[in-house]
Amino acid sequence: MRSCDPILLVEDDLIDIMTIKRGLKEIHAYNPLHVSNDGEDALAFLRDPQKPDPALIFLDLNMPRMNGLEFLNVIKNDPHWRIIPVVIFTTSQEAQDRLASFELGVAGYIVKPLSYPDFVEQLKVIYQYWCLSESPYTIS
Repeated sequence: MRSCDPILLVEDDLIDIMTIKRGLKEIHAYNPLHVSNDGEDALAFLRDPQKPDPALIFLDLNMPRMNGLEFLNVIKNDPHWRIIPVVIFTTSQEAQDRLASFELGVAGYIVKPLSYPDFVEQLKVIYQYWCLSESPYTIS
């Protein structure tokens, strides 16, 4: 992932949105960030030909209208979107949520930490990993 590649954040909690924006700024991740408040809004974003495909999706599980697992099921069954890496950021520590997420092809499952410094450290590691990872769309 390059610094110009967009990230899609699918999250309904305003405090978590602000925390992620602040954390990305703190780790010097200046990728364009697009925010959708639920799965239906995120699908509308992905279906809009005027919007760029994200290089990475941060996804919450517990959202209204269409939750994270429902959204994940849709995009991982679409040949165009299934290659987009999705990292779950959630408060859910339920084994069934982790299992369902990985069965649907999630790239990672992170339980949101309670402390901001721990959250920033997790965000930094995830971001650094995806900066090192080659995208199928990367042109050499």
